Formats: sequence, structure tokens, C-alpha cells
Amino acid sequence: MLRETESLDEQGDILQYLVDTHGLDFNTDIIENGKAVTVKDLLKALYEKACTQKLWGLVRHTAGMLGKRVEDLAKAVTDLLVRQKQITVGMPPNNEHTITAPLPENELRQLIHLAYGDDESTAMLTQELLVYLAMFIRTEPQLFLEMLRLRVGLIIQVMATELSRTLSCDGEEASEHLLNLSPFEMKNLLYHILSGKEFAINSANSLSVIKGKIDRNKVGRGNFSIVSNKSNRYGKKSQIVLEGQSLQGGIDDSPNTEPDRQGQWLRRRRLDGALNRVPRDFYPRVWGVLEKCQGLVIQGKLLQPNLTQEMTSGELKFALAVETVLNSIPQPEYRQLVVEALMVLTLVVEYKAVSHLGGTIGVEQLVHKANQIFLEDQMRCNGDATLCCAKLERSAAAVGGAGGAGGALVCGGAAGVCQHLYDSAPSGSYGTMTYLARAVAALLADRLPTDQPIECAIT
Repeated sequence: MLRETESLDEQGDILQYLVDTHGLDFNTDIIENGKAVTVKDLLKALYEKACTQKLWGLVRHTAGMLGKRVEDLAKAVTDLLVRQKQITVGMPPNNEHTITAPLPENELRQLIHLAYGDDESTAMLTQELLVYLAMFIRTEPQLFLEMLRLRVGLIIQVMATELSRTLSCDGEEASEHLLNLSPFEMKNLLYHILSGKEFAINSANSLSVIKGKIDRNKVGRGNFSIVSNKSNRYGKKSQIVLEGQSLQGGIDDSPNTEPDRQGQWLRRRRLDGALNRVPRDFYPRVWGVLEKCQGLVIQGKLLQPNLTQEMTSGELKFALAVETVLNSIPQPEYRQLVVEALMVLTLVVEYKAVSHLGGTIGVEQLVHKANQIFLEDQMRCNGDATLCCAKLERSAAAVGGAGGAGGALVCGGAAGVCQHLYDSAPSGSYGTMTYLARAVAALLADRLPTDQPIECAIT
């Protein structure tokens, strides 16, 4: 079969099969220049052909099978670490590995490939992205403000999701597009993800900042270097899984209804959640909340108040303790609502609305209480959520009782929270901060003063 096919993609599939079943040193019984040719020799030849023809997906895959590593990988990781950024590789929630100290290049490569198992393409992409992240942190450190931990697996998922949204394609096709981007395009896409700038893909297959609506009909998929006519016999699919895709064609709602507005806050929260971006002075303010209660519970994990005696509010060790608990939340957009709920609690403390917050506070309970109040309002004003989750509000326990356990709703909202709440702006009378403030008020109803109004400035 290998001799008969001229397709490089099919050759890649066959060599993948030979590597899996016989190993790199297997003698193929092919003689060239009087020497026996091994599978590794054939892979090297295929790698060089793929580089020449700029088949980037095949380049990454064959490089992974050959155990190659990108240049200056160890230096790139060190550049990130010395700027107090921890790094995780692998796909959450079950297979993430954290890098907290510099490692030799061979150990880094082994750790990355261990994290992704048989997915050689994504392992090589991870190495590539680490080098780009190091470039950006040296030249534009402001892109990394309020980011303590760079979760490369989530960043890859978000990059694929953004391609899915822009090209109106499903997750599998988006991951193929991603792996086939040229190094320049990959670096450009990562930059737009970090900076939050809008982008589209033009007919020349380059990423650019755009204003206004994206004309999905003019996006040329044929200009991608996609692996076409790929044999399904031995090929391995990438393990990039797009989170929260409930609708065909990307993470947004129907593209026929304001594609530039619909889904923008949901997307923003997914991006910030995947990048672990938090508001300014977030960790010291959480420290202040812990001083006023018996602990904060997130995903069953407890942030204990004794942390305030063991660490100062501005200590990196405390910030990492909070970050570790937040990272136990697998859905990026849900994580961001939890962060917003914590910010509302910090306002209660800073405005001295109560002297003490009481016992342990289940932060996710606040989010689900806010979701319940949101759906009640949607029923009253006949809002968009009446087409999905607000139908269930008659039996509110079905929604409020999801408890962050990842319960599925009609709209596909993560962790049992309506997708329309995720897509609400933080401010305004129907904003997420308003509903979270009402949820906190309900939680603290027995501790809030009743004889005078409380000045509540939400920013």
C-alpha cells in the first residue's frame, strides 16, 4: 500500500500504523543504496516532503512521531516561569500536567507527549505555542496581565473554537484547520486570542483584525492546507475537543441574528476563562473576603480562612492557592461567572455592608441562585430564555439544583447555567453582576441591615 500510494496523507496514515504496530526501528524490507530502510527513515523522508510542500498538519504529525522538539523549548518555558507564570500542558480536566520549574528539553518533550498520549500533532502544537507565548511575554508583557497560569490545552481548545465560529464549521473540521495553519498564521491567531481582538480569515488564508460583521459566505475553506482524502484506515483524530458547542457552526447562536452581537459575551467569558484572566487586584480582594467568613467552597474544594494568617494578601503563594481551586472548574465560561460572583462578595466586604459573612460560602450556589433569578425575570419580560431554560423555571429546582455538576440544559449552557446568562453583559439592569448581587443579597438576607438602604456601586 505504501508503494502504491502517491498521497502524502495516506503515506502518513500507513506509517502511523507501522509505528503503532512495529515501532520506529522496524525493517520494512525496502533496500535503498544497499541499506535496509526502517520506518523511521521513511518518516524522515515524509517529514521533509511535507515541509517542502508546506503541509503543516502533516509536518506537525510526523515531527511528533519522530520525537522532534522545537528549537529553544527549554528557554521559552524558562522565560515564562521567571515572569511568574505557571504552565500547564494537556487537556483538562483529567490530564493536565503543571510545569513550575525549568526542565531540560528532553524532559519537557517527554512531559508534553505524556500529557497528550497518542495525539502527536497536538503535542507538537503545544511545543510551538510555548515558544510563541515566550516571544509575546518578552515583547508585549501587558498581554499577560492578571494571568498566573497559562493552560496551553485550554488555549488550543479556544483557538479551535474561534476557527469553528469564524468558519461556521464543526469541531472536528476546526481542529483540522487549526493543525494545518502555517507557523506565521498560528502565531497570529494566538496573538489575537491573547489580545482579544476580532479576526476573520480572508481568501488568502491569513488572519486579520476586522470591524463589523463577518460574511461567512465569503470565507474560503478551500484555501486551507487541509488534509484531504485522508484514509480512515489507520489515521488518528486529534484529541482537541471543543467545549460547549451546542449548535452546528460554532459557539454562537444562529448566525442569522446579529452575528456581531449574539454570543459576544459568552465568547468573551470563554476566552478569559481559558486564559485564566481575572480582574485587577482580584486575589488580594479574595483574601479580604476570607477574613470575613469561614471559607469559600468551589467545586467541593475549600479555601480556608487560615490562609489569611499564613500568607499576606499580595503573596504569590496565596494567589496560586486561589487559582488552583478555580482551575478545578472545567468550563471556562462557568469559571468566569464564579470569578464575577467572588468580585460581588469583595464589594460587600469593601463597602462594609455586613460585619461578617458567616460560615462557609458556596460560591457556585451564588451563580445558580443568580441563574434562577435571571430566569424568573426572563419569564416576566418574555425574554430570549423563554425559548429554552425559562420553560423549566416553573420547576426551579431543576435548574437551581444543578449545583455546578455540569447538568445539561435545553440551550446547552455549561454547568446548568442558561447560555443567555453567559451571554449577558456584566453591567446594566439585566447584567450578570446585577443578578449576582441579588443572589448575594438573598444569601445574606438575615445579616443585612433593614433600617437603612445600602449604597451599592457596582463597576
